[in-house]
Amino acid sequence: MKLTDVKIKQAKPKEKDYKLSDGRGLFLLVAKTGSKYWRMKYRFAGKEKLLSIGVYPEITLKKARKATDEARELLGEGIDPSQAKQAKVLARVESLQNNFEAIAREWHKQQTIKWSDNYADKVMRSIERDLFPFIGTLPFDEITPPFLLRAFRKVQNRGALDTAHRVKQLTGQIFRYAVATGRADRDITQDLNGALAPYKRSHFPAITEPSEVGKLLLMLDDYEGTVTVRAALQLAPLVFVRPSELRKAEWSEIDFEKAEWRIPAEKMKMGMDHIVPLSKQAIEILSEQQLFSGNWQYVFPSARSPRQPMSDNAILAAFRNMGIPKDKMTGHGFRAMARTILDEVLGERVELIEHQLAHAVKDTLGRAYNRTTHLPQRKEMMQRWADYLDQLRMEASGSNILIHPASKQQKLG
Repeated sequence: MKLTDVKIKQAKPKEKDYKLSDGRGLFLLVAKTGSKYWRMKYRFAGKEKLLSIGVYPEITLKKARKATDEARELLGEGIDPSQAKQAKVLARVESLQNNFEAIAREWHKQQTIKWSDNYADKVMRSIERDLFPFIGTLPFDEITPPFLLRAFRKVQNRGALDTAHRVKQLTGQIFRYAVATGRADRDITQDLNGALAPYKRSHFPAITEPSEVGKLLLMLDDYEGTVTVRAALQLAPLVFVRPSELRKAEWSEIDFEKAEWRIPAEKMKMGMDHIVPLSKQAIEILSEQQLFSGNWQYVFPSARSPRQPMSDNAILAAFRNMGIPKDKMTGHGFRAMARTILDEVLGERVELIEHQLAHAVKDTLGRAYNRTTHLPQRKEMMQRWADYLDQLRMEASGSNILIHPASKQQKLG
């Protein structure tokens, strides 16, 4: 006689386990502990076997019968239902182990070989904040374009449109890595092209008009803040490195004899060693700064703790104190200033400029130049650049307009 819900509920434990049959091999095992388990008895390859279906009441009578029907269909196709179930479980476990977070961290670890520590940390913080809470635990085959779009729009809706586009790009890179390693079928972020509000990337604000540059240099010379910040401000236009590279400069990287600053790969965005030729003017600034911080690790130590580098906000704060608005100039702006004037005014070779900016410059065969490529020519270019800045400073000081940071009316532009 087939089982009913009432009969199953009324089944009480006994001194020993016992069975209640439902037919077609399905039965309920009532354990002496009171627990009730669904089992299916069947024969496969001449051997009697048992299929575990689940625990009552989580698995109802109706669900148990459906599972029995599915198992019988597998038997009819010559498939052992127990092995099929085990394979399904293993596939699920493997899928969960290869979820988005696991693969994203694997991808990130591989990328850090060519990234600076600062950039690698920035990328991981973005992924942890904007992706893991929404899709981190999901296997790739369960992530759909609409699901991704919801995650991206959460970023967009908090007013960070540029970040939303960067997160989408990062997600695409992770998906393509998963495809390459056999964990995903394709990059589904391509389906979302045009789904986010358009974003036009703006360049860092920079002063590129020579006459304005001269005025700026005078303001940097007259900065009334700390000696260390003033030295960093004066050196920045001469070397035009990224702000993080400037503030983390160490005395061990400065070679006064060779007039070179050798920045190790782990500090560079592109993950490659970089050489900055130092002009006579740059050497003079560093020599004076050495009197203040030469006994410490960093060239520009923090005012709070000399064992730490200068704050990443120190340059920006100095600009604001001098009355230079954030839409006029930033620490990154020295790079655009040099790139523009070296090319358009001084007529320097573009490949030398790009190499000195530590951009990805390749030869005619597509190979990346190493750090010493064109070093003599770059040294000459950097000295010409420093001499030209001195000329702009002199022209500005000789004009009728003398800008001093103490006056709030005397601003650039």
